[in-house]
Amino acid sequence: MTDAPDEAKRIEQLYEYGERLSEAKDKSQCEKEYQGIIDASTKKENSPAKVKQLAAQLIPRFFPYFPNLHGEALDGHINLLEDEELAVRVQAIRGLPLFCKDFKEHTSKIVDVIAQLLTLVHDEFVERDAVHKSLMTVLRQDVKEALSALFKHIWSVEESSQEDANTMRDTIRDKVFPLKAELLKPQEEMERHITDLIKKSLGDVTGAEFRMFMDFLKSLSIFGEKAPPERLKELIGIIEGQADLDAQFDVSDADHIDRLISCLFMALPFFVRGASGSKFLNYLNKHIIPVFDKLPEERKLDLLKALAEISPYTTPQDSRQILPSVVQLLKKYMPRRRSGEEMNFTYVECLLFAFHHLAHKAPNATNSLCGYKIVTGQPSDRLGEDFSEHYKDFTERLSTVEDLTRATMKKLTQGMAEQGKELAAAKSEEAKDNIKTQKQNTTTGLRTCNNILAMTKPLHSNTPSFIGDKRVNLSWKEAVKPSVPSSAAATGLKRPANAANGSSNFAAKKGRGAGGVQNQLVNRALEEDADEFLDSLWTNSSHYSPLEIVLNLIGWSWGLEFLILFNLFMYLRSR
Repeated sequence: MTDAPDEAKRIEQLYEYGERLSEAKDKSQCEKEYQGIIDASTKKENSPAKVKQLAAQLIPRFFPYFPNLHGEALDGHINLLEDEELAVRVQAIRGLPLFCKDFKEHTSKIVDVIAQLLTLVHDEFVERDAVHKSLMTVLRQDVKEALSALFKHIWSVEESSQEDANTMRDTIRDKVFPLKAELLKPQEEMERHITDLIKKSLGDVTGAEFRMFMDFLKSLSIFGEKAPPERLKELIGIIEGQADLDAQFDVSDADHIDRLISCLFMALPFFVRGASGSKFLNYLNKHIIPVFDKLPEERKLDLLKALAEISPYTTPQDSRQILPSVVQLLKKYMPRRRSGEEMNFTYVECLLFAFHHLAHKAPNATNSLCGYKIVTGQPSDRLGEDFSEHYKDFTERLSTVEDLTRATMKKLTQGMAEQGKELAAAKSEEAKDNIKTQKQNTTTGLRTCNNILAMTKPLHSNTPSFIGDKRVNLSWKEAVKPSVPSSAAATGLKRPANAANGSSNFAAKKGRGAGGVQNQLVNRALEEDADEFLDSLWTNSSHYSPLEIVLNLIGWSWGLEFLILFNLFMYLRSR
């Protein structure tokens, strides 16, 4: 232990060195003084804590004036980072950015030191805060070199443990990404640079980490809404690489299945923007659909949902290639006859949706698959061949699906009425929440059934019109609230004056378009709480009672829509 007089003497000596250096016009002539400051930092000297703390201030301050002593100065300062005293370590950490402020060649080494500190300082808040602030200062001084050095600690697995790499990712996520507007300048050059760094860092990441990196890349201006096609292709390429689409598929590899499905959904926004999904679709067609039965049950639905959501954005060529596999799968889940086995309605919804959108782009491909007679004038029409058995088989399956769907809708609407009564009688909040959840599930089931019937109906024709627009909203997707035309709002949903005439009413039914007011209201009846639905209608029309309003809607509806509205009305009337 150093006694007090000796400690005071050594502190005074360092202050003298510092004063001489500060006052000297040519500081390079004070090399002896600077060497004395460096010596105070070495383990050999065993300096008192306050001496080392003062040395930690002075070494970086006068570092620029003694290039011949740079190596010794850095080594001595790094030695102070390992000191037992917190105050010494914190002071040394705060001085790190000064070593590369005017000497960019030291940036990489200083970032390496800071990166090591990030993996070591966990308990002391003051120390951890000092490390973070030093890192941000270095980034602001030389963002390009600092980012390169920081990312090396992610992809150089042989030089750092996985835990250390995770710490680097967390630091980049929490400290760098939020300040992209400030740090990434010049913008395009630095966005390009960090994109390249991220791409090299994706070799061993978790799904959450990959999603984090992709969310950041999507936020960059170079990949924004006005990005050229090659930029979207680059992002899709990154996702394809993570999905490992060049690998032979092993149905027992649960991790690969999870990554594939996750990447499919991640790529969807880029397909919407025009990027090609050919590689994903080809992989599904060649490797996944043929072994669909062997997939884990919990992943089958996710895969079919992904296929359904991607189908509107496929090319005609891709649609033609994958249609046979989709039709084969569709037939598997659409029974030809009622057998007592339960049908998976959501599977059928997904596959019918995909079928419609794929067939819309390659309609004559369905001639040989389903027995249709669609004429495009191309040899692929195959009109000279007899596919009548295919047509018979397919339409029989459609009819069976429709029967099963109608029966299920009847049960669901009856169940909804019962749930309404149970909700009114429920006492506890927990019971009410459980019933509300059941009602939400019932509503989703009704939407699934409604979608199935909307998609099977046009397929009975031997020259069907396939749905290729947005008139069918998948049951698990949040419905877009349609805007009611101002003219309809002004009339308060009154029936037209000539509606008393039967022929006019029939014409109105036949002319129902996807955007018609009555269809919007029927959809709302499915999506909203029954009481809220009628309350909103009552607000729009002070001239009609709830009874008259619902009857008015029923007059505009038919078939399944009539059934839904009628059951809804009976439930409300019983309240």
